[in-house]
This record gives sequence, C-alpha cells and structure tokens, in this order.
Amino acid sequence: MAIVGCGGRGREFAKGLAADGRCEVVALVDPAPGRADELNREHGFGARAYRDLEAMLDEQKPDGVCLALWTRLHLPAIERCLAAGARIVLCEKPMAETWGKCRRIAELAERSGAVLTFCHQRRFAPGNLYLRGLLRQGVFGEPLRMDLYSPPHLLDCGTHTVDQALSFLNERPARWVLGGCDLSKTVNYFDVPAEGAAVGVIVFEKGVRAQLQFGGPDLDLWGGVRLHGTKGFFEATWDGDIQRAVVYDEPDWRPQAPTTGHDETMRRVVADALDAAERGTEPELGWRKALRASEILFALYESMRRRERVELPLTGVDDNRMFDLLGLEQE
Repeated sequence: MAIVGCGGRGREFAKGLAADGRCEVVALVDPAPGRADELNREHGFGARAYRDLEAMLDEQKPDGVCLALWTRLHLPAIERCLAAGARIVLCEKPMAETWGKCRRIAELAERSGAVLTFCHQRRFAPGNLYLRGLLRQGVFGEPLRMDLYSPPHLLDCGTHTVDQALSFLNERPARWVLGGCDLSKTVNYFDVPAEGAAVGVIVFEKGVRAQLQFGGPDLDLWGGVRLHGTKGFFEATWDGDIQRAVVYDEPDWRPQAPTTGHDETMRRVVADALDAAERGTEPELGWRKALRASEILFALYESMRRRERVELPLTGVDDNRMFDLLGLEQE
C-alpha cells in the first residue's frame, strides 16, 4: 500500500493500516519536505518517501493506495492510480467538487472493477452501528421524517450527514430535493468555496421527508441526524453519540449503545476495503453509496440556482451550481 498525502487525514489512514496489519506500507507521498519521513518515524513503516505521485506509481506499482488529498485532486489521482494497476483505492470524502467529476470517477471504478471507497468513516462509529441494528429490528418502527444538521459547507461537511441519513434508511433513494442558501458569509474548505448556510428538504422513497440545515445559527445538533419513526425517535451526532432516544410504548426503555470502540473506526475503514477485495463483495464505504450522497448534494445546489424543486436522478448538470451562485468560473 501507498499513502498519498501525509497530513492529518493521511495520519488517520496510517493508523488504520497499522492497526489492521495486513498491508505493507511501501511508499509515502507528500510535496512538503519531511512530512513523509515524519509519518515513517511515527509508525515504523520503512516506506520510501516521494514528493510526486507519478514517480511513486511508476517505481512501486502498489496494489493499493490511500488518497488523503484536497477535493479537486481526487479525480486525477484516482484516474492515475487505477491506470497504474491499483486494485484498491481508499479516498478522502467528498468524491469531487463537481457532479460531472463524480460521475467520471464512478465510470472509472465500474470499468476497472477495482475496490474504491470514500472515507465516510462515521458509518463505523459504534453508536451508528448500534442504531442501524435497532432500525433493522424495527425498534423505532417505520421511518417517517428526519432532521439533518451539519456545520457549513454542504459538499464538504454535509456529505457526512447525508451519508448518515442514507445509512439509517438502508440506502433508500431520494426522489426530489428543494434547497436554499445564505451567501452573506461564505466558506472555503480545501480550495472548494461554498455557502455559509444551507437549508432544504429531501424527500426519499416511501415518503420519508428530511429537513436540513447545514451551517447558520440555532442548530439543534452541531452535526447529526434526528429520526422520527412510527414507534419512537432518536437523535445521534455524526459520531453516533446518542443524545436522546425514545420508544413510545416503552417509557422505561433506554438505549444501550457501546461506549468504547471509537478508536477502531479507521481500522474498520481499511478492513472494509481489504475484505471487499478478498471476498469480491461490495464495501460498506463503496463508491456507489458515495455517488448517491453526492447526487443529493449537487441536486440541492441545482435547486438553489434554479429556485425550484429538482427531481432525481439528476440530469443536465455536470458542474457545481454553487460556483455559479458565487460568480466563479468553472473548469
């Protein structure tokens, strides 16, 4: 395996690889002098340090690559890794900064047959795993509606909340969205500018309706999901910390969520991809799920631009409509 990008997120991938123990890390790539060497020392990888992705791929031809890169670099790096023969690619979220690039990544993954995952690592948080189990058992009944919360930046932060919602709904597709935004303040995460706050509604199949607020004042949750079902409801943060949970017909019921295991999250991110490659199965963090979340986010941006409801699947859009709203030129 190789790790490309040795900053904060690269360190998290390194922890996951070291904890899983099945891979030999042979290469570390980062343009900043000394950063790869520092990561080598931290984990005793004995990997060769590079400052250039192309040189590393040409010399090492790794079986797999972890990409801890800024968003605009995802597509070219994934394309190059797959062309070099990598069979496993673990990439940071979100997929890409435009809907067209997300679809291009999906095409590359489909054609190559490689395992490609995106780091919605919070799916493996112990509380989120526990709540998904309760939903499968019908403890909260049939989902009816949801409230979704996130810090600002629909694409970069909102992707975690939308992915969390999709996981609670067992990947149920969205039918349509309607979105609005506040541009009085803007943010820029990893060279992708965006709105200071976004609000809207997502209507999923079987009538489940989700209200969202990403950024802005008066957030009920800093980041997470409130789900109302026919038999009860719960509130969970991104990391699966349960704020409240109620079963209507059992007033004495209390959730028994695990209090340990958060440090296992990145190990499970790595194991998810490696197990899928070994068994020929679909990974939990696979690109198809990331694509579904991305489609919802870019449909919300399209709704903001058109000022009308947008039905899914999203068609006639390749770029990022928020860039249009901000008056930015697109590539």
